[in-house]
Formats: sequence, structure tokens, C-alpha cells
Amino acid sequence: MKIDSKNGCAIVFEDKCTFHTFLEDLKTAYTSVKNENLIVNLSAFPDLTTEEVLQFRKLSDAHRAGKKSLVLVTDRISFDEVPEELQIVPTLQEAKDLIEMEEIERDLEL
Repeated sequence: MKIDSKNGCAIVFEDKCTFHTFLEDLKTAYTSVKNENLIVNLSAFPDLTTEEVLQFRKLSDAHRAGKKSLVLVTDRISFDEVPEELQIVPTLQEAKDLIEMEEIERDLEL
């Protein structure tokens, strides 16, 4: 697992392990990125299933409770296939744009 942190946003991605290992590694490393907006790039998993994506729900709920965004990036699963609590987009740029919009919304709430 690799983490690229810039400007309060961490992009987490993988290119060499299984989905299960990636998810476990992310849970282990979560404390190092919990105070940043988080983009989880799942593009390296060509056989990704809806059930696998749903495994991010608890992590997403906890992250959003901390007033930070968590966005999953994959073009293999549609946002219509997951609960609205999970933010899922097909490209990295859309993830960045979504986080920017959510940051603006949070700023307006204050």
C-alpha cells in the first residue's frame, strides 16, 4: 500500500496485493491519515465487487464523523450500487473535486 499526502489530502493506492490485504493494510495505517481527507484509489483491482466496496462503510462512517471526506475511486462499481454514505467516483480528478466541494460545504456550516 502506498500513501501520497498533499495539502491535507491523502491518496491511498496499491498495485501489488490482493484486495483483502489492501483493506487490512489501510485499517492498520488509518491512524496516520485519519486527520486528512482520504481518497482510496481502487483502480488496481479489476475484479472488484460491490460486496468488497461495502467493506469500507464503517471506515467511511468513522472518517466522516471526524469531519473529513473519504472518497473511493473505481470505474467498476457505480455509485448507484452502494449506499449514499459511501462516496464513489470513477476518476481521481472527480474525487479531488468532490472533496473540494465537501470542504466548501463544511466551511459554510461554521
